[in-house]
Formats: sequence, structure tokens, C-alpha cells
Amino acid sequence: MSAAEKQNDPSARGPYDEEYQRRVREIPRWKSWLLFPAALLLRLWLRTLRIRLSADVRQALLSDKNPLIIVFWHNRLLIATELHRRFRKWSKVNGLVSPSRDGAWLAAFFRMLGIGAIRGSSGRRGGQAMLEIHKKLAAGEDIAITPDGPRGPAYRFNPGTALLAQITHCTVVMVPSKFHCALRLKTWDGFYIPLPFSRVDINPKFIPYDKMWAHISAKTLAEEFRETLTALTED
Repeated sequence: MSAAEKQNDPSARGPYDEEYQRRVREIPRWKSWLLFPAALLLRLWLRTLRIRLSADVRQALLSDKNPLIIVFWHNRLLIATELHRRFRKWSKVNGLVSPSRDGAWLAAFFRMLGIGAIRGSSGRRGGQAMLEIHKKLAAGEDIAITPDGPRGPAYRFNPGTALLAQITHCTVVMVPSKFHCALRLKTWDGFYIPLPFSRVDINPKFIPYDKMWAHISAKTLAEEFRETLTALTED
């Protein structure tokens, strides 16, 4: 059954769809190819970067075969995708993308970069998206999350990320990055665009599941995560 047929058939919908479901916007496949030149340019651009991280972290990323929840601020999205391509290439990574029309273009762009797109947000298809994320992690795939995205405010930590860690028991990897030469856009998050051939220092922090997480609220855990990632971040 196609996605469109599922939308029109109540018996084919998941348990959360009645409450959260709205139409997920998609763009025709031929339109997505309009993004190909930009995706190719970005791939080539990112491959010129000199990413520096410790040997221990490099080995941990390469050897850990368990699914990870990779967390980074929205303004560092570009470098996080390249980090995964270089050091987690054996595992697929998925990102959360809005089900809106704008999100449809971003989802198509993500796919051209080799990133899976899970369509949902806190306001639309939130429950269904959480189920899909859980399935991806259970299948051994990584999940990349920007806890302050997609609209901010910058460096806010959405409790949904903490809730996901509590539910799945997966290791959380905080990914800060220091840019030695980059443009910074005048957007709500101060988005970074590292210049070609520039150096980027990354010092991820692995946070294995702790049984104590089950005894505190997602909001409290999110604040602890925010403090950790903020302390690692250099602007």
C-alpha cells in the first residue's frame, strides 16, 4: 500500500496517527533533482575540511556498532553530517525533518547527502515520529538530533531528545565543534559555514545510558544535557 493510500485508509494508520496525523508534504521526484548540484557542491566542500579529533574518540566512533543518538546544536549541522560520513560510514544516520512543504525540500536534500529523513515535529506527527525513530534505533541505525531546531531559540535543549534517550537506553554522543575559519550567518542560530580546507576541532562526549535517567523527568535530564553540551561548545 502506498503512502497516499495509507493516508486515506484509517485502518492502515498507526496508533498515534488519529491524534497527530496531518498530511506529510512531499515533492515530486523530478523536482528533488533540482537540488542535485547543490548537494554535490556541498559534498565536495565538506570533504576538503580538516577534521581533528583525538585517536580515542576516532576509535570509539569507528568501533561502536551500537546505535547512537548524536546531538549537536543546529548551527553546526554541516560538520555533524560530515563527521558521520567519515567515522560512522558503516551505519546509516537519520534526521528529524518537519512534515511541512519546506521540510519536504530539506528531506529531499538530506537523502542526496545520504541522510534518512523522519518526518515530524513537536507540533505535527510528534508521536508517530518518535515511533519511527525508535524503530530506526532498534534496527541499528543512528539518529542525529538538533535539540534547539528547527526554529530555536539557539542553544535551547528540547526535552524530546532526553525522553528519547530514556526510552531507548541508547548512548548519547554530544558533538561540539570549534571552527578555525568559517562564515557565520545572521540567522536565529548564527549558522556556521566552515570555509574550504579549513580546520575543525571536534571533541565529542559519549554519555552511556544511566539507570538513574529513568527516575528523573525528561525536562531535568534535558537541562543536564544542555549544560554538558554548552560547556563543550566554543563560539
